[in-house]
Amino acid sequence: MRGAMASSHSDTCPKWRLITFVIWTCLWEFISGQIRYSIPEELKHGAFVGNIADDLGLDVRQLSARRFRIVPAANTQYLEVNLENGILFVNEKMDRELLCDLTSSCFLHLEIVVENPLELHRVEVEILDVNDNSPSFPWREFRLEIAESVALGSRFPLENAHDPDVGTNSLQTYRLSPNQYFQLEVQTRKGRNKFPVLVLDRSLDRENQAVHQMVLTAVDGGVPERSGTALVIVTVLDVNDNAPVFDQAVYTVCLVENALRNTLVIKLNATDLDQGSYGEVTYSFSNHAPARLRQLFRVDPQTGEIRVKGVVDYEEASVYEIYVQAKDKGLYTAAVHCTVVVEIIDVNDNAPELILTSVSSPVREDAMLGTVIALISVTDRDSGDNGKTYCRIPSHLPFKLQSSFKNYYTLVTDDHLDRERVFEYNVSITVTDSGTPSLSTVKTILVKVSDVNDNAPRFAHPSYTVYLMENNAPGASICSVSAWDPDSEQNAYVSYCILDGKIKGTPISSYVSINLNTGNLYALRSFDYEQLKNFRVQIQAQDAGFPSLHNNVTVTVIILDQNDNAPAIVSPLPPNGSVEWVPRSADAGHLVAKVTAVDDDSGQNSRLSYQLAQATDPGLFSMAPFTGEIRTTRRLEDYDAPSQKLVVHVTDNGKPPLSTSLTISVSIVDSIPEVIADLTEGPQTIEFFSEFNLYLIVSLGSVSFVFLLAIIALISIKCHKDRHGTLGDRCPLSTCCLRGSRRCCRFRRKHSRDVLNNSHTNFQMPPSVKAPPSSVDVAGGSGGTLSQTYCYKVCLSPESAKSDLMFLKPYNSSTTGGTKAKPVSPHVSTARKEGSDGTNIGSNGSSEVS
Repeated sequence: MRGAMASSHSDTCPKWRLITFVIWTCLWEFISGQIRYSIPEELKHGAFVGNIADDLGLDVRQLSARRFRIVPAANTQYLEVNLENGILFVNEKMDRELLCDLTSSCFLHLEIVVENPLELHRVEVEILDVNDNSPSFPWREFRLEIAESVALGSRFPLENAHDPDVGTNSLQTYRLSPNQYFQLEVQTRKGRNKFPVLVLDRSLDRENQAVHQMVLTAVDGGVPERSGTALVIVTVLDVNDNAPVFDQAVYTVCLVENALRNTLVIKLNATDLDQGSYGEVTYSFSNHAPARLRQLFRVDPQTGEIRVKGVVDYEEASVYEIYVQAKDKGLYTAAVHCTVVVEIIDVNDNAPELILTSVSSPVREDAMLGTVIALISVTDRDSGDNGKTYCRIPSHLPFKLQSSFKNYYTLVTDDHLDRERVFEYNVSITVTDSGTPSLSTVKTILVKVSDVNDNAPRFAHPSYTVYLMENNAPGASICSVSAWDPDSEQNAYVSYCILDGKIKGTPISSYVSINLNTGNLYALRSFDYEQLKNFRVQIQAQDAGFPSLHNNVTVTVIILDQNDNAPAIVSPLPPNGSVEWVPRSADAGHLVAKVTAVDDDSGQNSRLSYQLAQATDPGLFSMAPFTGEIRTTRRLEDYDAPSQKLVVHVTDNGKPPLSTSLTISVSIVDSIPEVIADLTEGPQTIEFFSEFNLYLIVSLGSVSFVFLLAIIALISIKCHKDRHGTLGDRCPLSTCCLRGSRRCCRFRRKHSRDVLNNSHTNFQMPPSVKAPPSSVDVAGGSGGTLSQTYCYKVCLSPESAKSDLMFLKPYNSSTTGGTKAKPVSPHVSTARKEGSDGTNIGSNGSSEVS
């Protein structure tokens, strides 16, 4: 008989081992092992915990598509996973003392769910303690009353200090300030609680010293160490020389949790050898008994009975330490103390809790057998057999429960699904514990059968056109695009992104950004209408299906102009205004000057108007509001002041309008050539002379010298060729430039101009100044410009010493608007030469050639 049983047993064991091995092999495809991280407490938001994607062997690019997430549970809000890089980081600062109280180890348990295929991973994050709490006493002062007759070696327990830290960072010892009467003894109870005890080392004498003060210091073991202090005040009393005595220093009792109120826990007994009132003992909680303990228990002051006052819960604490003191009724008495250790017995008073970690619903109708539908975790706050649980579902459903590991189950398909026959199932899961009587919990899961992702997102409009005012604030909202996906759940989740592109060679991502979830388009910089008037953005809407579908739309952003540019005066060049010369014989309507300004804005913002804001003689000059021409309103008279000052305002048509001012000095002279001659007499009176002007004068002088040598060489060659020719139609070269020889001068002027045009001498202006291509402005005075342009000609003779530059006539050139010019203040030096016929000939450092 025994042989048969042994044989049967030996045949069964290998079969069960094989079955167990096959089950765990199947479960290993979607159940992963446990990962543990360790981090210190008090880390700030964003602190690195670990690269959970790498540790789990997952592809970072598929985290969002596989719906990687942390299952919500208690304390999971402290950690979060960045789906872009797979890093587990601190989402909220953690205080280990609040999470785990005084337990030696503190863990946060996370459950990670990944779908397609469905996987469950467990992660433990250990919160390491840091020494961030100092020991503290409940009171700043301890007052003891000790009779002077107390024997040497008597001990007086003091309330212990509290340090929320654990390990070496917790409370380690106490120190007492030096004194002649007391020593400090540190007692350890249950290996963790340390209590300071005063030990009398020298007899007290109230008549000698009635009060003793000492400083008690509690020190932890952190680096650096932290400490807390309290003042101990001992008052020496007389009489009553016998104190009560407890039967035991420590009592240990057991109490069933959820015991009824007023249930007797223990009856204490303390005896006092004194008689009368000195021998009557009263009981009470010690001063350092916690407030929570006083809420759960009460002490009868006469009988010493400790009874239940509140609800005692094993899940809250399995052991309570009650500190009780006893005193007699003498006038000056000292209290004696004892400790009552109450051990709580667990009862099955908590039903199991069933948590649906993940539910894959709807399920594709073509799902294979063994496809995971839901992940289920079961917890029971009770302990022992009361906390053991098992799960079951109805047998007629095409599903079954598989146990992955302790207290975790997976609901998988056990038969083929047919959506046309049944489109949804109500699965009731029942979890029962092993307590007596047993407790159960039932939860129903709705499992739907669905199809695949076959719809792309659709935008509300085929294209978008938005208008944005320039000078916008960075981060301003431009517009919002929206797309709709007729699919359901994750297939209908739409995310937005900007397709790669460039604006003037710069990536479009540096101009705008889009909210991934809402489709709000934001400006990343302040736009300037004068630099960029419009641009296009390609936005893509993509659903979260697999494979994902997408659609694109074009957003055209048009920048609107704002009046942010003041008019800039092109002519006369600012900032020092201009000096204009008007002959006294000028009639009404004589053009004195023309002010030209430009505005970089557009539309009405660039429409300019000119106004004569101030004048020495307001009735003498008028200004055209649109052309900027300043003319005389009447014929000049002898009594008109020779110097007139005009202030011109140039204003645009923007809101609010912007303006620029220019001051023009007008000198009324008898004849303009004489005035020009007067201007050339004193180069030493130039007020501003810079190094730049020196280089300009040297350069122009060098170019002029080379130019003069070239002309002399050409004339010499021509004279050599025509030495034997007829001179009837030619004027002598020596008299070419006389005022009376106008015919000869005209003849020579043509050749001189040809020589000038054939030379390589270039009259250039600064690149920042834009002017008509047919003229070059002449800058004179102290930074201003002449109101008129003058034409010059070159008359040459065989002697280079008689080469003359003669003034012909003023020339008014039209200026072009619409070009912004920077203020230029060239320094000009003028010189005068005396011709052979006594004619004054002026030359300027810069000329306008027309």
